[in-house]
Amino acid sequence: MQPRIPRQSAQELPEQAIHRADSDARLSAELAAVVAGARRRAVRDGDRQIDTAHLLHSLLESDAEVRAVFGDGPRIARLLGYLVQRSIGYGLRWQSAVEDSAGVPVAVEAAGFSPLAAGCMAYAHERAAQQGRGPACGTDLLAAIVVNPRARAVEVLRRAGIDPCELFDRLAVRAGAPPGESSR
Repeated sequence: MQPRIPRQSAQELPEQAIHRADSDARLSAELAAVVAGARRRAVRDGDRQIDTAHLLHSLLESDAEVRAVFGDGPRIARLLGYLVQRSIGYGLRWQSAVEDSAGVPVAVEAAGFSPLAAGCMAYAHERAAQQGRGPACGTDLLAAIVVNPRARAVEVLRRAGIDPCELFDRLAVRAGAPPGESSR
């Protein structure tokens, strides 16, 4: 019997245009693990690039601080359910399309990331630097994802009944800024 999910060798990753970004020195160890998990998820799903939904899924699975932003209750379970469904259901329509910002210029193109996900990674780095911290962490990336209404992750959040603006306000409060004050 063949395994349902074929194994990927290290040599196959460059062929699928998903390059290793988890060795970026601007990433915390936790965020590097998130990027590695998102890369594996993208390869397994047959996607050419890491998109914001891959990043969100990996953040939720591996970053306790990000999960804490969502609070207790069934919200995370419902959200994870939608993220899992994306590879077997409504997310299939995304496989042939590139996630982009629809006209909003993305300053940084990162190999292996959708244009919008690359912009989110750049924003996460900027957010960490503006707050005088070292490498970007998971909450920096979550803030970058939720401020872009065109992100696939934002679509998943909305389908799960989670308000991206509310999440951004929670992140701003955690970072010491008044809600609604810190925007992209």
